[in-house]
Amino acid sequence: MAKDPVLVLQMQRMGDMILSFPLFLWIARSYPGRELHVVAEEAFFHPLMPVSPPATYITWPAAAAGALSGRRYRLIVNLSIREEAARLAGSLDADIKVGPVRGADGVLRIHGAWQLYRASLVGLGRHNRFHWADLNGLDLVSLKVTRLTNFAPPRKPDAGNLNVALFVGASDPGKRPDPEFYSRLARALLERGLKPTLLGGPADRPVADAIRAHSGLPLVDLAGRLSLAELAEYGKTLALMITPDTGPMHLAAWTGLPTLNLSVGHVNPWDTGPYQPGHLVLRSSASCARGCWGCRQKSYLCRAGLEAKPVAALAALCVKGQRQRLEGMKLPGLELFETVRTEEGLFGLRRLGPGAAAKASDLAGEFWRRFFLWRHAGEPEARVRAAWQDLALGQPKLARSLKASLPKLSRGVARLAREHSAGVSPGAASQVISREAPPFWGLLASSLEMAGQNADASQAWARESLELLEHLALLLDQPT
Repeated sequence: MAKDPVLVLQMQRMGDMILSFPLFLWIARSYPGRELHVVAEEAFFHPLMPVSPPATYITWPAAAAGALSGRRYRLIVNLSIREEAARLAGSLDADIKVGPVRGADGVLRIHGAWQLYRASLVGLGRHNRFHWADLNGLDLVSLKVTRLTNFAPPRKPDAGNLNVALFVGASDPGKRPDPEFYSRLARALLERGLKPTLLGGPADRPVADAIRAHSGLPLVDLAGRLSLAELAEYGKTLALMITPDTGPMHLAAWTGLPTLNLSVGHVNPWDTGPYQPGHLVLRSSASCARGCWGCRQKSYLCRAGLEAKPVAALAALCVKGQRQRLEGMKLPGLELFETVRTEEGLFGLRRLGPGAAAKASDLAGEFWRRFFLWRHAGEPEARVRAAWQDLALGQPKLARSLKASLPKLSRGVARLAREHSAGVSPGAASQVISREAPPFWGLLASSLEMAGQNADASQAWARESLELLEHLALLLDQPT
């Protein structure tokens, strides 16, 4: 008798589709002998099928027309934020459901601690250290599985291959450098003996035209001229892709093409950087460049510090097999990272360059990484204490201030519970906790708020939340 299959709902864009591929591999390992069905947008999944892990893809119109009706599933994973996906997840029969589900009672619930955590990141993910590809699967697989998973590093360029692609597009203009920067970069690459080619989608043709006009160079321009399948094939001829955070960046990383991610605009490389180990991420060291969800400055400070010549120098070292020299490069106003795997087998970023010691943001991020691994994955509590001690030793004044402000979260929890009992819906009071808390506590405050909304700010939720905060206060006072 055939086993009930597993269903994944992923109705987002191409990048999200590719970041679901690790989950498909984990499902195959954790649920052997079960078919994997994936509901997705045909425009995105069809050209990716040659590089996708094995799966039966189903279009959204087919699913909406009842193609899944009458089927029973062992597991349904909803990775989509769309309302129709939540309703579909609620209408189908399954032993386990993870992600947003609109139940028969009409109420939307998010199933899974890690899915709830990801939902809480919107606008408050400054110190998040969990990649979305990992968050897709952490409710379903243990860290034993991720520790055993190996992703191959990018292939080494062949000797003499000097072909470098500049991907010039992004889903939002704020998430890419401007055409003037690309034109300067193309010239700087040529000066170093590299051979730049412009790549992009059909919507990026005006950007590519502006780059060629501004540079005055006879650049090879393939923007809008390659399908996704052709882009993946063309990537085999390249030594490096220089790219903002965009779907083709994830395609390049997944297919082994080395990438240099210019992480600008309202993106966070910890959320959506190149997932496989061995790629490079370059971003501004400006204090606001920490995973914002929309720029509040008069101009993009994270793009202002991006200079063409240092980027070309980085590219030349990568292409010519001299990556070891990256450790000695000084990049004023910029931060350079290499993608790595943590001891848990999860995504990580390692600082490169002289003076790459941990900064306050690194110490804060590591503390929250350890905290949520303890909270949701059963990792040792002692590692949370150790991460706090590292922060306290490195930033003693900040640590004292943070400890003193922790009670604000408890007052916020109590207030949210009171407002709910008085008839105020949890959604209407969605920022009762986080709006009073310092930014450092934003991850925890938002996580508590999201859990409160999910539990209708019940007394059980309030009691559990207050007990957690009390335990955290004691933990911060304990020696390692």
